[in-house]
Amino acid sequence: MKRTSKHTSIIVAAIISAILIVGSWFFLYTALTPHHFGNDYENQHFESMKHHYPHIAHWLDLARVEMKDTVITNSEGIRLFARYLKSDSINSNTAIIIHGYKSNSISMMHIAYMFHHDLHYNVFLPDLQSHGRSEGDEIQMGWKDANDVAEWINVSNGIFGENSNTIIIGISMGGATTMMLSSKELPQNVKCFIEDCGYTSVWDEFKSELKKQYHLPPFPILYTASFASKMVYGWSFKEASALECVKTSNKPILFIHGDNDTYVPTEMVYPLYNAKTEPKDIFLSPGSAHGDSYRDNPTLYTSKVKEFLDKYCH
Repeated sequence: MKRTSKHTSIIVAAIISAILIVGSWFFLYTALTPHHFGNDYENQHFESMKHHYPHIAHWLDLARVEMKDTVITNSEGIRLFARYLKSDSINSNTAIIIHGYKSNSISMMHIAYMFHHDLHYNVFLPDLQSHGRSEGDEIQMGWKDANDVAEWINVSNGIFGENSNTIIIGISMGGATTMMLSSKELPQNVKCFIEDCGYTSVWDEFKSELKKQYHLPPFPILYTASFASKMVYGWSFKEASALECVKTSNKPILFIHGDNDTYVPTEMVYPLYNAKTEPKDIFLSPGSAHGDSYRDNPTLYTSKVKEFLDKYCH
């Protein structure tokens, strides 16, 4: 009888282990597998931008013709793509604009409009690893992307000149990338950072999504998925922390968040802001859900950004 009970316990333990392994790999695969864009995705994304931001439609048509492309191969041998547009103004500042999760650089053309049309900046828009035209097998959630953007800064300087004061701005995962970049040693012409609705860490964001989508606690799935990510991709969910990065950032950061964000919960912006030493600023967009702060309040958004840049980008 005891032997049968022991065998039963082993079988149950094996089943639980199998479920745990499968569940962890399913979560990891779902979270980090890139979206596969169709052949006509660029036209579709440009039309979508016109639909959601009709006031930029005319500028967008002109910009699409005038934009130029560039590519690099990063330190891991991955080919990366970016597009850029020079300002008509002489001695212009430059904005490097970072898109979000499972998106691409075209999705940031409304922010490019604000900088290029309204503020007369050069604009530089990379596709992050495994997004848009860039290569890559898995999403890096901003962690390795920060290293790639650091390389893009040198490319931008080669195009616009090392005397062009540069700011980095990102939305959602791009916001997290921006904060993760802010702690690195960068060229002197990088003056400040703007993050819009970025998460405190990959762990915190996945923990939030695991609860909302699957009604599950972080243990054990998130722990084992994070361990698997470390083994396979070289980084863990807790390691990929924007919060830890802003603690050591010594350049100005503007934190933007919609006050009705549930995807990257609004509450995440407060520990980020509190962890950052001065200089810093914060703007909560009234009524805005995730990533919608500019769309909901374009005039206010632009004025807050301009006020911040007037202080620090010179």
